[in-house]
Amino acid sequence: MYGYKDIKEVHFEITQKCQAACPMCDRNQNGGALNPHLKGLAELSYDDCVKMFQPDFVKQLKTFYMCGNHGDPIVAEDTLEIFKYLRSHNKDLWLSMNTNAGAKKPEWWKELAKTFGRMGTVIFSLDGLEDTNHLYRQNVNWKIAITNAQAFIDAGGRARWDYIIFEHNEHQVEEAKAVSERMGFERFQSKKTARFFSTAKSKGKEEHQSVNRKGKETQKLSKPKDEKNINSALKKEKEIIAKHGSMEHYYDSTPIKCKVAGPGNLYISAEGIVLPCCWVGSRMYKWWHKDPKVEQVWQFLDRANNVNAKEVGLENAVNSGLMQDIQNSWNITGVNNGKLKVCAEKCGIGFDAFKAQYE
Repeated sequence: MYGYKDIKEVHFEITQKCQAACPMCDRNQNGGALNPHLKGLAELSYDDCVKMFQPDFVKQLKTFYMCGNHGDPIVAEDTLEIFKYLRSHNKDLWLSMNTNAGAKKPEWWKELAKTFGRMGTVIFSLDGLEDTNHLYRQNVNWKIAITNAQAFIDAGGRARWDYIIFEHNEHQVEEAKAVSERMGFERFQSKKTARFFSTAKSKGKEEHQSVNRKGKETQKLSKPKDEKNINSALKKEKEIIAKHGSMEHYYDSTPIKCKVAGPGNLYISAEGIVLPCCWVGSRMYKWWHKDPKVEQVWQFLDRANNVNAKEVGLENAVNSGLMQDIQNSWNITGVNNGKLKVCAEKCGIGFDAFKAQYE
């Protein structure tokens, strides 16, 4: 696929911790109890990062962004210090972070803006306004989030507002966009969510019941009613089934065009595990499995040499054999024969719910 010297982008999940309880996040069970497989809630430290990201490696990068599958970087202890370290070794490195913004003090956000300068952005995940944002972003305090966003922008930070459209907030899209413009966001991105396609069942769904951490039912999340707000890929499900017989048969046969190989992207989990992308990593700890290792991705991890950069260093982890093993699987016909299913789901030709979010 690509080697250590070819890496230009790093997708870094610094922590599995988060103060929020979003119902469609694998960190928790529908917004309720913590995912039982996330034992210890891993987090990478400043020292871990200095060891993994040597100055010469930082200098070869074009982009470094913090996002991931389970945590929010604002909850981690060393996020700001790590960004400062990276900036000190590469003034032209594009720094980025996705966040719900509901933590840290405004002073922290001002310092982050200073660190990023004009070479970076924060993507604020705000899915509604004061009366609706918390219906998906459970446990996020709107006043704290919006105050932090304003502090970052006022300090010169470049900001984007990402807005996932549900039925309960689709009436506020234009109003939220107007708010973003008044606040000084550079961009407002409404997203036609792909969350209403279940990868566990390989089929679409109309709604998703949320619960809180006590297990009490909260918001019932529903697809938007307005056709223009529905992810266009979800509308292709029937067409694909008619052509292939089932989504599973489509995964068996679809050619794969990898989204991360071209830019040389690398994903590093909060445990230090090195993978080509967060989608592959997302299959590791599905909470609905009693044993998470029933997921196919573990077969690839078990065949590879050590892929933990904390233990063997980043270069050795990248050269573990995992990347090439994954790429080789794309030429296999049939998931049961060894084709990595998550690659077919996310980068298969013909069904791209991720790309369709932004259409």
